[in-house]
This record gives sequence, structure tokens and C-alpha cells, in this order.
Amino acid sequence: MIKLLQLYIPLVGLVLLGLILGCKLPSHFPTRLGQFLFWVGVPISVVAFLRGADLSGGIWIAPVIAWVAILLGAGWAWLIIKLQASWQGTAPQKPTQGIFILAAMVGNTGYLGFPVSLAVVGKQYFAWALFYDLLGTMLGSYGLGVVIASRYGAGVNSPQQTLRAILVNPILGSFCFGLWFRQVTVSPILEWCLDKFAWCAVGLSLALIGMRLSKLSSWRSLPRAGISLGIKMLLVPLIVGSSLSTFGITGKPALVMVLQMAMPPAFATLVISEAYHLDRDLAVTALAVGCLLLLLTLPVWLWLF
Repeated sequence: MIKLLQLYIPLVGLVLLGLILGCKLPSHFPTRLGQFLFWVGVPISVVAFLRGADLSGGIWIAPVIAWVAILLGAGWAWLIIKLQASWQGTAPQKPTQGIFILAAMVGNTGYLGFPVSLAVVGKQYFAWALFYDLLGTMLGSYGLGVVIASRYGAGVNSPQQTLRAILVNPILGSFCFGLWFRQVTVSPILEWCLDKFAWCAVGLSLALIGMRLSKLSSWRSLPRAGISLGIKMLLVPLIVGSSLSTFGITGKPALVMVLQMAMPPAFATLVISEAYHLDRDLAVTALAVGCLLLLLTLPVWLWLF
């Protein structure tokens, strides 16, 4: 209970602060803050947290686990769509099918997964969450996710644009720099400044989630969103998490993997839905309800793993 309170007070408090600020500040402020975090805040945080991360053991298996979870979520969502079509004789429209699959397969492992993992497990195992997000969720969202969106939607983005979006991601560059910078000795003052800036960026990321949630108002697709969230936040973490020991992953690394798998749908699903004309109402509902559901599921995963 003490650990949960230590986690929920800043987690809920900062998101609520973001909700309030989102209603008061100009509409363009969350976009500007998101750009700052994307290009500056999160990359510097990656460099700072990598300095104290443990890169030993089987850490490179984290992206493999991420892709198992992504493909399993997408597979279950596709199967449910087919079962509905078989039983009821009709299937949702293709834009709805596309976002239903996306919401079940990729999670918010960066802006939300990083703070939760850091608060629960600490900086020592941050690299597990980073590898999961960078080589799993990011590629799953803007790689496989875009392929699915182009199949079910009507976007015009080319494969070249998708590849460019992946390559110019600043987190990729900061990850490579951070691996090298781990070997560099710096002054205690600079080390302290890096650490404080990184934690400030974590707080701003949580506030940004609240700001974005303050703009969400659609609840029409709640039943379908509930099924997608059940796959993403309950079924997949339970199945894959229970199998982690077969990969030699136990203890805190296993908990980090489960927490990343159990995150609500990524904001990338909303971005992709707008770019490819998918069902935005379903994307919005899944994002909002998923963030609320996380407060209920976190204690379950902490108890199980």
C-alpha cells in the first residue's frame, strides 16, 4: 500500500494538474510542450537514466517480448473481428477495425510507461523499459501500425515518409549517445543537473497526458473500446507475463516487462487515426478509458509479479 501511495500521489496528481491546466491554457500549449518533450526532454532523460541503468543480463530480449505482445494483441483483435462477422453476419467498418487492432497492440510505453517503471522499479532497470519502447513500441506504432492503418484507412503517407519518421526520432539518437556517454566521467554538479532535469521531464510528461485527456470528449465507442482494452491491458500482459520465466526473465525485469505491456493505448494511435482517417471516436475513447483503467490494474500486476 505504501508503494502504491508513493506511485499514485505523483502519478494522479500530475495528470490531474495537466487536466486543469489543459482547460486553462491556450489550445496550442500541449502541442508545444509535446514538441519540447519529444525533441529535448525525453532524449535528455534517456541519456541521464541510462547512466544508472544496468545493461547486463538478457536485456536485449526486451524488444522480442515487446513484439510478442504487439503481435499477440493484434492477433486477438483480428480474431474477435472475424468472430463477430461470423456470428452476427456483419463486421465493423474498416476504419473502426483498423483502430480496434491498433489500440489492442501498442501501448503508451514512453510518456506513461517510463514514469511508472521508474517509480515502481527504479533507475537500475530503466534500460529494460527503454529497449521495450524504442525497439518495440516505436517500431510497432510507426512500422506495423502504419501498415495496418494503410490497409484499413485512407491515408496518403508513403513508406518513405514512415521510414523517415522512424529514423529522425530523437530518442534513437539519444539512446546511441547515452550508451557512449555512460563511459564518460562528469562532474557531480553536471550529474546532479542531468538527474533533476530528467525527473522534471518525467513530471511534464505526466502533466502532458492530463492536458491531452482534457481535450477528449467522445464516449460513443465505449463497448468496443472496452474489448480492445481488455486485450491490451489484461489478456496480453497475463499471457506473456506468465511465460516470461521461459525466457529467463524473472524478478524486477519481469515486472518492468509486464508494466510496459499493461500500459493503455499509445497516443500514436490517435495520431495515426487522424493521418489515415480511421475511427477517431474509438481512438479517443480507448485512450481516455485506458488511462483510468490503469489505476485499477496496476495493483493487480504488482501483486502478481
